Amino acid sequence: MDTKNKSEKRTKIIYWIFTLWMALGMVSTALVQLMKNKDELENFTHLGYPAYLMTIIGVWKLLGIIAILIPKRLLLKEWAYAGFFFVMSGAVISHLIMGDTAGRTFPAVLLLTLVIISWYFRPANRKISI
Repeated sequence: MDTKNKSEKRTKIIYWIFTLWMALGMVSTALVQLMKNKDELENFTHLGYPAYLMTIIGVWKLLGIIAILIPKRLLLKEWAYAGFFFVMSGAVISHLIMGDTAGRTFPAVLLLTLVIISWYFRPANRKISI
């Protein structure tokens, strides 16, 4: 019994560390995208995407973080995680296709990794039970 409680506590700690790190990364990149930061705009156009996509993705990131951090709304959380997975895996693939350096690709890989770890370690009360 004690081992189960320790395991649950460890899982919750991992979940919150990686979820808050993911949230910080998503919020900071969303703000940079919404402000149309010069470097971010250059990055988007380098990857072949239109500038207006920065606004769409920036808003989605903010809404996704709200969905993941608020209690309840389990289906909405799953949609937010799926959206983050698609956006960040798309970013990684786009950088790889363009032949970008590891330094330019790493931020997207890091955020994708944080999304996956946060999703995997989410507590039972944040999962949809089938």
